[in-house]
Amino acid sequence: MRDPRVPGDGEALAFDTVAVRAGQVRGSECEHNDPIYATSSFVFESAAQAAARFAETEPGNVYSRFTNPTVRTFERRLAALEGGAACVATASGMSAILSVCLATLKAGDHVVAADSLFGSTISLFANLLSRFDVRTTFVSASDSAAFAAAVEPRTRLLFVESPTNPLGEVADIPALARIADDAGAVLVVDNCMCTPALQRPLALGAHVVVHSATKFLDGQGRCIGGAVVTATEELGKQVFGVLRTAGPAMSPFNAWVFLKGLETLRLRMRAVSASAQSIAEWLQTHPAVTRVFYPGLPSHPQHRLASTQQAGFGGIVAFEVVGGQAGAWSVIDATRMISITGNLGDAKTTITHPATTTHGRLSAAERARAGIGDGLVRLAVGLEDVADIRADLARGLDAVAAGASAVSAQTA
Repeated sequence: MRDPRVPGDGEALAFDTVAVRAGQVRGSECEHNDPIYATSSFVFESAAQAAARFAETEPGNVYSRFTNPTVRTFERRLAALEGGAACVATASGMSAILSVCLATLKAGDHVVAADSLFGSTISLFANLLSRFDVRTTFVSASDSAAFAAAVEPRTRLLFVESPTNPLGEVADIPALARIADDAGAVLVVDNCMCTPALQRPLALGAHVVVHSATKFLDGQGRCIGGAVVTATEELGKQVFGVLRTAGPAMSPFNAWVFLKGLETLRLRMRAVSASAQSIAEWLQTHPAVTRVFYPGLPSHPQHRLASTQQAGFGGIVAFEVVGGQAGAWSVIDATRMISITGNLGDAKTTITHPATTTHGRLSAAERARAGIGDGLVRLAVGLEDVADIRADLARGLDAVAAGASAVSAQTA
């Protein structure tokens, strides 16, 4: 039963209230917390009801691969936060992206995608989907004109991350939405870096939002999961059809963990954005750093655009270090507190070398096109004190700067 104090669909509630309350339907025990429905199947009252459920002529639970109350609560809450008509939860962020592709594409279709996408997303479009006669043209995420020029009669999908991982490149979402509408295509925005706490792409004209719930939606690096939020119920039904048949399902336990993450989402995103801004500004002044990539910096090429589309700039800071890979690895290896891992969106700050980890499976040409240089370091800022994060980075950066200075003196 629904508790009258639990918000229902369509109520005009503030973001933080929706993040804590939306989507919950209390059971017969009148539980206060969201329950975990740890069951693979559900019992029917009669054979006729079973037939109706399987035929989808009667709503209700059938099998936890595609109908589970805990997962459904997560879907409803995230859809409400994103302002979407439907949400489909999946086993991972990549399975969310694949589900959208399977729902919207067929052999002979064409995709226009940003060339700065996450490495696995590029591999999906360039290597896997190409086996099924789906072609992809890669263009700059921030170049709307290039997207428009790349559109063909068979273009069915435009795909972009904004901001991108790890360089923070920002796409003009309303402009891309107009291009997609004119082409009869679907605009998909990966909103992993901002989350709906900082950006709502559907309100800007996008048709689909995808998430790796593993990242900031969870916020503590506990579970793997993904989600697809659609602007229309029809698109949502298409993606749900893929989930029901192909089975990249989210587990009830993971959905429960993500529900707990949503409750603190905006608090965390504001905190990491403030710390990332401070660290990015400090990195700009360090002699071992040649360039900093963060949309919150006035020097960032899309800073003004990000300021209009986003309520904050997120927790991802990338920077180039003198000395190429050797310099980058020295900075990473000198850290004592920051975790060396490819994941991001954790309460703990993480650091990685994209060229040899997250983007390591790409060719040298693909990495160059994506702007992933050998000296690039990605920092995913967590919730530690910003002074401690800065001090941990300074160990390696100071050593690299001293080494570069010594070499310069010897060659002078």
